[in-house]
Amino acid sequence: MRWRKAALVAAGGVVVVTAAATVVTVATWPDVATLQRANPATTAFMARYRERQRAAGASDAIAWEWVPWESISPHLKRAVVAAEDLEFFSHHGFSTSELRAALREAWEEREAPRGASTITQQLAKNLWLSPSRSPLRKLREAVLTWQLERDLSKRRILELYLNVVEFGPGIYGARAAAEHYFGKPASQLGEHESAQLAAGLPRPSRWHPGVESPAYWGYVAEIERRMGVAEFLWRHLGGAPEITPLSEPPPAALESLPTVPPVAPDSSSDR
Repeated sequence: MRWRKAALVAAGGVVVVTAAATVVTVATWPDVATLQRANPATTAFMARYRERQRAAGASDAIAWEWVPWESISPHLKRAVVAAEDLEFFSHHGFSTSELRAALREAWEEREAPRGASTITQQLAKNLWLSPSRSPLRKLREAVLTWQLERDLSKRRILELYLNVVEFGPGIYGARAAAEHYFGKPASQLGEHESAQLAAGLPRPSRWHPGVESPAYWGYVAEIERRMGVAEFLWRHLGGAPEITPLSEPPPAALESLPTVPPVAPDSSSDR
């Protein structure tokens, strides 16, 4: 019968398309393990910024230069972890407490859940993915996040993130940000300067050192307060606090730290 033939043809087409998509995905899937020693030559977000600039008839130049872990201020490392992912050293790529908080806020406000991305998830997005929130893209992000956590150390993941994340329009990585905003190397950033850089990550096109936004400066202050409480980060990130903490609190204790209010990503940002 005609409808059966049509159904078979349609099913065959779906199989062919699915198989082709699978082949393409496998062929283009990133080799995550190479990042153990090799630094990325560029990222998906950098390429997208350049594409937008060219489309607007503007320069597509970016400020970006790699800086090794040892040459990044421990204050910047603390500020970014405190602002972006306080459970970074205790989770395996996914934060259950952040997810619970996002779902709770969504229920109370009757809105779609906000992002609950960890630093590892954001690194995966920056390196290889689009800002789309489609189920397929989220699935790819989840797999890549798992691979990053499996193949790389926490130190290497944070080193990569600090080197590729956007700190302002066309300004990528700790070295370019430190030189652009403060005229100094990334190794010499202080606590206040580091908090300013970390506070701009959700909205890099509008929030960065030098702007007069009260919301931005309020967020800087919140990050500084959280850095002061989360003294256990010194043990993971080097440097020395005024008083050395005796032990690291368990993950459950992190929920009692001062709350940094969730910041909605800039609509013009890829985040």
